[in-house]
Amino acid sequence: MPTSSASPIQAAIRRELHFFTLYRVLEAALLCLTVFSPVGVLLGGMPRHPVLAMLVAIIYLVLACLLFFLRRRDEVRPMAMLGIGVDIAASLLAMHALPSAASGIAMMLLFNVGAAALLLPLRVSLGVAALAGFALVADYTWAILAGHGAGRPLAEVLMFSVSYLAIATLTSIVGRQMRDSQALAEERGSQVANMAEVNELIIRRMRTGVLLIEGDGEIRLANEAAMLQLGHSGEGRRTLATAAPELARRLHRWQHDGDGEPTPLQLTPDLPEVLPRFARLLAGSDQVLVFLDDASLASRRAESLTLATLGRFSASLAHEIRNPLAAISYATQLLEESRDIPEADRRLLEIIYQQTHRMNGIVENVLGLARREAARPEHVDLVEFVRTFVAEYQESHPLEHDRLEAHLPRTPVAAMVDRRQLQQVVTVLVHNALVYGRLPGEPARIGVHAHLDDSGAPLLDVTDRGPGIPDRVAAQLFRPFFTTSGHGTGLGLYIARELCQANQASLDYVPVPAGGACFRIRLAGARAIATS
Repeated sequence: MPTSSASPIQAAIRRELHFFTLYRVLEAALLCLTVFSPVGVLLGGMPRHPVLAMLVAIIYLVLACLLFFLRRRDEVRPMAMLGIGVDIAASLLAMHALPSAASGIAMMLLFNVGAAALLLPLRVSLGVAALAGFALVADYTWAILAGHGAGRPLAEVLMFSVSYLAIATLTSIVGRQMRDSQALAEERGSQVANMAEVNELIIRRMRTGVLLIEGDGEIRLANEAAMLQLGHSGEGRRTLATAAPELARRLHRWQHDGDGEPTPLQLTPDLPEVLPRFARLLAGSDQVLVFLDDASLASRRAESLTLATLGRFSASLAHEIRNPLAAISYATQLLEESRDIPEADRRLLEIIYQQTHRMNGIVENVLGLARREAARPEHVDLVEFVRTFVAEYQESHPLEHDRLEAHLPRTPVAAMVDRRQLQQVVTVLVHNALVYGRLPGEPARIGVHAHLDDSGAPLLDVTDRGPGIPDRVAAQLFRPFFTTSGHGTGLGLYIARELCQANQASLDYVPVPAGGACFRIRLAGARAIATS
């Protein structure tokens, strides 16, 4: 049995042993009072053997006191067996020495047998009861053989013997049931305590803030997320009106009108907005639970649902959109070759062609979300990859006054990555740098760097010399559908990061103190294990 559940049971058993030994001391004192007191004649009559009666009374009192002081020892059962043995021996001798008090002594021994049976197993308890009954029969036989006469009927002796067996059986069973019940109660109590600790830990570590508000507006309980959202105003004994006045106003409106405002709420300037929800703790109670959901989490869940919907919808819609786009683009090119088109209208044809090309790019980005393929990593030398990428990009994309340069070390930089997906990521980064990474009126200067960091991990940086990215924009760069341009879809960087994660790589924005921007791809080394 575990220590946590056994110690209370042992304490209860020691308490029972304490009262048992105390009762024994009272018995011994009463026997001494009977033998040595002037009123002993009234209590027990004249002793048959005065010397034996005095010796038994003194020795029994000494042993009873000794057992009382030894009750704190851990050996409960041996102490109980030793005590009942002393009780039976003292009772046998006292009944022989004081025949007129034999019935009272036998009656008092009945409690001793029952108390001992409460502390001992059933088999041992029955043995103790049988021994006590045998002591009565022995005293009865001894008196007859000594010629003193029976002094009491045999039926009384037999009834006492049966009573010993009955009381021993009953108290032993009751004691066992009590201990089992207490052990079960301790086990259930321990389980309930553990569950309470688990529930408290779960609530404390929830990302949703939870507040328990009393009827007078006092904050009774708050988990870690709620304390963080309330900031320093939530520390100590406080009211909701002091910690978050706007939240208190919404709670008051909900309590009176049942109307909960669905708009997010900014509790602390440096933390995300929250969506408050209210619920009564109990029916008819004035205590209210306030749940503070992180609005950014709800927004990301909505984005995930949007992306999943787009993924399912785009596959069936792609051909329906791309076929008309291809026809429009082809017709526009044919019209541009016609000599009957006035020069003033050719600008309109150019606009049509540009917009169909942009529309096709949007469809390609959305399709990229739907047909995400598993990465097939391979050993790639980033030096050779960057050199080839820059040459092919310059050949297929006329840069005019813009510059795209490769900055490479002299030694190879090995990485484990899907070459095709890495090229898609770098293409997105270079395209963004050409569009956004330029100062007004100046050509763009884009650099692609392959190198190793201090720990030996391969890195690939795409840098520009543009105006840089503000902090408020940088925090949302990789969110889907976020764009600062009226011509973008907001999916390019999101898809690029997803492709990097599929290759056990990371894509991050690194501010450049001297001006410009840097997007860094941290790749897995050549010894990394490829996973699909």
